[in-house]
Amino acid sequence: MSYTDDRLLSGVSMDDADMRVCAALSEAGFGVLTEIDVKATMKTKIDVEMDGYRILGACNPKMAYEALGLEPRVGAMLPCNVILREVEGGTEVSAIDPVASMAAIDNDQLHATAGQVRDMLVRAVNAA
Repeated sequence: MSYTDDRLLSGVSMDDADMRVCAALSEAGFGVLTEIDVKATMKTKIDVEMDGYRILGACNPKMAYEALGLEPRVGAMLPCNVILREVEGGTEVSAIDPVASMAAIDNDQLHATAGQVRDMLVRAVNAA
């Protein structure tokens, strides 16, 4: 079982991918709550060079509210992370599979909600 849905944006820079992915997430009802520039952080904290890598913390408020109502501690697993990674030939976009990340929680209703969120994220990644 894969834990991410992945797509290569061929010939697309990290900054352009960021704009495209954020727009596609917004269109799908997600907001980006956090954006972590891992490359810059690693340079600052441990003085290492690495290829571009960003983590976007995406949240669909309606779905998050539903999940929190079904399982109050599920907030420890939110928001849904989407990564942008510089690779040869472009930028790879990977979105977490919420079904995989929620598998440890014994709650069938939550798994159904996670399935809906997964479908929404897959559509957003494919639209970017």
